[in-house]
Amino acid sequence: MTSILKAGVFTLGGRTVNRMGYGAMQLAGPGVFGPPKDHAAALAVLREAVASGVNHIDTSDFYGPHVTNQLIREALHPYPDDLTIVTKVGAIRGADASWNPAQSPEELTRAVHDNLSNLGIEAIDVVNLRVMGDVHAPSEGSIAPQFAALAGLQKQGLIKHLGLSNVTSTQVAEAQSIADVVCVQNLYNLAHREDEALIDELAGQGIAYVPFFPLGGFTPLQSSTLSEVAAELDATPMQVALAWLLHRSPNILLIPGTSSVGHLRENLKAADLVLSDAVLGKLNTIGDQSAEG
Repeated sequence: MTSILKAGVFTLGGRTVNRMGYGAMQLAGPGVFGPPKDHAAALAVLREAVASGVNHIDTSDFYGPHVTNQLIREALHPYPDDLTIVTKVGAIRGADASWNPAQSPEELTRAVHDNLSNLGIEAIDVVNLRVMGDVHAPSEGSIAPQFAALAGLQKQGLIKHLGLSNVTSTQVAEAQSIADVVCVQNLYNLAHREDEALIDELAGQGIAYVPFFPLGGFTPLQSSTLSEVAAELDATPMQVALAWLLHRSPNILLIPGTSSVGHLRENLKAADLVLSDAVLGKLNTIGDQSAEG
């Protein structure tokens, strides 16, 4: 079995986690809404991830909604002692599957309680405040009221650690003036590299950076350069894209998602890839081309 330990470890919320984790979003139905098309397969993916050494699972109660958390509970509860579950709050789903802001203290409090109930736990390892901003890009603006509400729940013992999602460097600093931040989850991948400075800034503080859509999300990464490098390394383009992220900075934690055991195993094998400086140089041009475009 591929050892994901080759990817190394990093501290997340006071725990040491393997840098190759798993994101549960794709376990829900189409559009991250409704139940999975194959319930048993969804449970199998979660169990395979943990059996393979994954000890960092990313989820949210607005995936489904409620679906992924209920699947995680069914598949893995009682949870392994070393498993860190990270969730996010700040949005709610409409009946039409829309993603709507839910950022008031009351809505955030309700979301935390929903996560606790559906996961079957008394305290959540890490809760990220998901700032809605510009959907998949952050926009400036104070997040103090929202983060303070979560910090209050942390003081009550319902949350162990706090993180942020879809935020700017300024917003990270504002949150840190209220309570400790253990991770930041933003859009970042081989082709979308707006957060270069933020990643390095967080690395200097020992804070984890967790890229969402590490493989492009709903529009998967496509690049002739990526395909060429993958062919040279006898790997898939997605494995190379994940390996590039692991090489980018030691504070990057990966949470690629899938609803297939086969695809999960393929993703985890990215930990085996060693990228030379020459290969990294080639791959870095993809982001340069994207920025020019």
